[in-house]
Order: sequence, then C-alpha cells, then structure tokens
Amino acid sequence: MKPFEASRCAVRRFLLDTQHLLFHSDIGDRSVLESTEQLIRQLECVQLDPIASVERNQHLVLAARIPGYEPEMLNELLNQGKLFEYWANAACTIPMEDYPLFEATRNRFRTRLQMELDKLEPAASDVLERLEVEGSLPSRDFRSRERVHGGWDNKIPKTKATSHALNLLQDIGEIRVVRRQGSERYFDLTSRTIPSKLLKEAKNTDEAKSREALLEKYLRAYRVFDSGDARFGWQKLNAKERREAITKRVDSGEVIPLDIEGVRRSYFILATDLDRLKEHERTIQVFLQEEASPIRFLPPLDNLLWRRERLVDLFDFSYKWEVYTPKTKRCYGYYAMPILAGDRLIGRIDPGLDRKNRRLHIRLLQLEPEVKITFQLRENIRQALKDFAAFHHASDIVIERTEPRDLSLSASSL
Repeated sequence: MKPFEASRCAVRRFLLDTQHLLFHSDIGDRSVLESTEQLIRQLECVQLDPIASVERNQHLVLAARIPGYEPEMLNELLNQGKLFEYWANAACTIPMEDYPLFEATRNRFRTRLQMELDKLEPAASDVLERLEVEGSLPSRDFRSRERVHGGWDNKIPKTKATSHALNLLQDIGEIRVVRRQGSERYFDLTSRTIPSKLLKEAKNTDEAKSREALLEKYLRAYRVFDSGDARFGWQKLNAKERREAITKRVDSGEVIPLDIEGVRRSYFILATDLDRLKEHERTIQVFLQEEASPIRFLPPLDNLLWRRERLVDLFDFSYKWEVYTPKTKRCYGYYAMPILAGDRLIGRIDPGLDRKNRRLHIRLLQLEPEVKITFQLRENIRQALKDFAAFHHASDIVIERTEPRDLSLSASSL
C-alpha cells in the first residue's frame, strides 16, 4: 500500500486530538465522573504510578484533560466495578469490559510465575483463604516476618512474603484490587468481583484471539505507532513479529503507512483514522491562537509520552524522566513534567507539594530556547500554575528557579 503523505504538524495535531489534548474538553451534559469513565475508555487505559511528588500520575493524566476532575473520582469508578487494574503499557487502570482481552497475558504470567508462587505457598494460601472468608482486605492486613526478593530488591531480600504473594496472585488473575484508599490497595478474589459474563468470556477466549485483540487495543491507544516499540501490542513480541503484525494489517487495509515530512522513522495509523488525519491536513494553515491554547502540565507517564522517540520525531522534544537519575546528573529535576502549549511541547516544570503547609514548590520552570516569550504566554503559564495549585488544594506557590531567568514569574505575580 502506498504511504499517505502527511506534514509533521498535521500528524502532531492528529495525535494530540486523539489524546484529548488539542482542544478544551467539553463534557456537555455528562457529570465529571461520567466524563472520566468515558475518557479512560477512549484512551484505552491510564498508567498507574505510586510516586507522589505531587498527585500521582493517573490523576494528573485525567486532570490535564477533564475540567473539575478530582482523584476520588477514579477511586469511585474502581469501587463501582467500572474499571480493573492490570498490566497494559505497564500497571494501568482499564475499562472493565476489556477484562477478557488480557487472558493471554494472565496465562503468560501463570506459566512464568508458578515456580515462584510454589515457593511462597504458605503466604499465598493464607492470602486466598483470608479473602475467601473475610472479603476484601487492605494490603496492610497481610503480615509476614519472612522477607523475600521482590521486584525492586537487589542483593538483600526486603519484601514481605505476603506482599510478594499479593502481587503475584494479582498478576496471574487470582485476586485483584477492588478499591483504593489513598495509596492503599484493597484486594478481593477475582472470581467473585468480576462479572460472571466476563469471567466466562475470558475462560472461553482463544489465546491467539486474545493476543490479537490486545494488539488492536494497543493500536487504538497509541494511534500513531511504529514497529520499533519494544512494548508493541503489550506482549512479548520480537522485532520480526512486530513488523509482521503491522505488515499483515497493511496488506488487509486495516493500517495505513505514513510518509511524514522530515521524519525518517516509519509510522502507521489505523485506516479508520485516515479521514481525521486528512481533516488536520486540510486545516494545517489554521493558527492555534495562544489565548485559545491552554497550558497543560503532563505527568511523566502520560499516554502522549509513552513513546519518547515519537516526541522527538513529531515535536522536536527530548524527554527523559529523571526520577531514577542520580541527583547530581539530573538536568531538569526529579519529577519534571513537559509543558504543552497548543500543539507544541515548550518546556518542563519540576513540581513538589508541601502537603502540610499546602504549598506548591516549582523547583524549576524551564522553557525551550526557541520559545518566544510573549505577554500572553506568561499569562497562560500563570493561569496554568494557579489551576495546578488549586487541583492540589495548595494556597501558595513558590517558584524556585526559571530558565530563562528573566521569565518574570515571581510569586507575587501569581
């Protein structure tokens, strides 16, 4: 199939549009809770992360897109059984109706983790027996003096045997997180908390079909994709298998190859998205007015940022999350978040929250050298910082450093 020739700007705007980041969100007559559920369904999933320099990643993703979103809303959807937590791009919150799609992933974990679970037999059996008898329980209720090697342990085993058992039993699908209270997870048996219709569908799902369906979900989540992504399809595919999966869909007409102006990497979109991309190509001359382009601060694991190479190709923006980089080697900070303005990534902020004193610290606010600092841009950044502070219930904002230094965003001006 002949590639569709597209400008980089059109592809960039198409991607932002499909990620619900190009325009102001309009929830219409829906409640914010209903809009949150719908957005997660449209994004396919939202990545979970426990780091809380400010709010956690999952809440920042949703707050950047939905006016009025509050963290309790995601927890409420989980409590209502509208979502489940499992492995997609990483640990994610996913619409409940997609539970059967992940049967191949659960089977892969069952095969891989059985020996490790056998070693944890006393702790794993205790977890299952207690949940059977007592119902949902918080993770803190499972105690063990035995320490084992967990996912983040190196030479010395530091993880409680029961904590490791909880994680493994969740991976293989025996138990699941049914609600959260703050950062604490509450577990229950999968067999009595997933709708029976979905359990039956999962059990009867052919493994090959499960893998295909999961790959389709990945394509809908990424929207602009390439075969070089090691996470392609959210399953363990080698480079040859990734290329073959795309070629198969190109040959069938399901996927369209792109020839993007000035981009060497080969990208693809779903055929069903071609008209939407063409519309952005037709309106490429329409300038996104600064005053109509809200500033958004994107968390390190935002859906838009999943493929770092794509950011370079489409946005001319290099991004690395420096949370695991030694402090002395960091360029932008522990929790640096890209700044989106219209259809451009223009810099980063590194925020931290003093919860006791309700103070938002901006350790660094950095703009890229080529960004033209206008009066309107300053005003939009000020408003975005105020909104970000309000979302975190902070009454004070402290900006410790800016680049360039003459950005003129003093605390008094906020």
